[in-house]
Amino acid sequence: MKVTKKVLSVLLAVAVFLSGFGVSVFAEIVGQDVYYIDSIDGDDANSGLSEDEAVRTIAGLKIGEITAGTTFLFRNGGRYECAVDFNDVSGTKENPVVISSYGEGEKAVLYTNEAREVFIFNDCSYITVSDLAITAPNGGGIWINTKTKTSEGITIDDVYFYDMPNGKVTSRADTSAGAARARAAVMVKSFPGTSRFPVNNLTISDCEVYDVANGFLIWGSWNESENPWCATEEEIDPVFNEGLLIKNCYLHDMDAEAVVIGMCDGALVTDCRAINCCQGEGVDENGEILFFTAAMWFWGSVNSTIQYCEIAGQKNVGDGMAVDFDSYTHNCTYQYIYSHDNMRFMCNNPNYSGHHGNTVRYCLSVNDNGARSTTAVGSAGEHEFSFYNNTIINSGEFQFKNLYNSYIANNVFVMEDGATFAYDVDASRGNTYKNNCYYNVMTPFVDILAMNTVPGFAGDDTADIMSYVLSEKSPLIGKGEKVDDGLTTDFFGNEITSNNIGCYGGNGVNAEYKGETAIEKLVRLIKNVFQTIIHEIMVIFD
Repeated sequence: MKVTKKVLSVLLAVAVFLSGFGVSVFAEIVGQDVYYIDSIDGDDANSGLSEDEAVRTIAGLKIGEITAGTTFLFRNGGRYECAVDFNDVSGTKENPVVISSYGEGEKAVLYTNEAREVFIFNDCSYITVSDLAITAPNGGGIWINTKTKTSEGITIDDVYFYDMPNGKVTSRADTSAGAARARAAVMVKSFPGTSRFPVNNLTISDCEVYDVANGFLIWGSWNESENPWCATEEEIDPVFNEGLLIKNCYLHDMDAEAVVIGMCDGALVTDCRAINCCQGEGVDENGEILFFTAAMWFWGSVNSTIQYCEIAGQKNVGDGMAVDFDSYTHNCTYQYIYSHDNMRFMCNNPNYSGHHGNTVRYCLSVNDNGARSTTAVGSAGEHEFSFYNNTIINSGEFQFKNLYNSYIANNVFVMEDGATFAYDVDASRGNTYKNNCYYNVMTPFVDILAMNTVPGFAGDDTADIMSYVLSEKSPLIGKGEKVDDGLTTDFFGNEITSNNIGCYGGNGVNAEYKGETAIEKLVRLIKNVFQTIIHEIMVIFD
């Protein structure tokens, strides 16, 4: 049967309507390359093949075959009802399928009022979504899923996601079946995984996420049975998503998590901000913890990095930390992180035989003191864990527990009044503590040769990161141990020219060093000893 353009138009309109029920829309039909949609001045009787011939709605499109270079452009300033499935649609690396905008004005808004996603990409590769706003008050943004083959090269750039709230703020929502249930801006696959095909080389850049339950949830496949909780470690047979890049994104005022790096190999999150995420405190009327959320964390990932990010303002009582290696994560790194005003700086959750080779370095933590920080919950522990050249200011209680063959060095710990340290003292675990500096707290017995002195910061404005550059008179200048890690810059972006204690690696700045007299230091140390004794007594009788 010969299919005319008129018939195609009718079929497409029906398909768009049915897409709200999960029916495929843009897939394998025949025609042109560039389509214009204009909700302000368009007309569905038009061809849609130029700005002057723009259609008004998606249903008005007369779509040809979607091939490399096929482009859909929405006029800025307009609003477009959109709930579309792309099934087995692919461009090429050089010539992707493009969904974007044109014209002047505010970003074109693509929305759905249904309990589903604005876009679903099933078994798709090389699609670019850019320069748009996406909202779904009862659903989610974009779900990238694989059923029968690997996805490659999807790009999401300069998209503003908003108004996808988790109404009751009771958890991170349901992550088992797409972005809509998870109330997420972008979701990769689901948790637990629903296929053995990864999503590779996904890039999310220059996006803003506001007033949603979750930001970017990346999940993979744990094993053949798709059971995330294996009875034994031998059952783990992961399929990792490779080449993930999330950069220059701003995620703020959210119910739950900004970025979850689940089941990834070689992922990089860089130059992002997660501000006032995890606003669901997660406790009942009796103060019992109901759920746990954190802003940016690893789950079952390897060889991945979160760097140059600001993480602040988390309220979740159970978690709410900046640093979190979770569930069989190995050789992953947090570096150059500015963490402040969170519930805690770090809480790692290893399982099975523990985590191996994770690193935290050149981070600045300020006022992360709502609850205890800890290196590892549970005896599985962190193995070959490196924690060095970090500056921790006004911290709550800090536990270096359940560590094995780990390296803790060149750190500054300035504790809030009454806060203490808890360390493993079992020498057989092979841990190394050296060249650290403590202030306003008793030096731990396992690190007895450490410095306990005024660090000598350049300023006293806790909201200004430059306050934590060291004075040239600081006793920490040149007193750190050199670490051959290949890094050339410190937390502040300076070239590392001195082996210092803390996250600053320069020769010091011209600022007054306000030290303390021998009497002042003795009085402070005695006070710290009594604080520690009182704390330990309270722990015993708690």
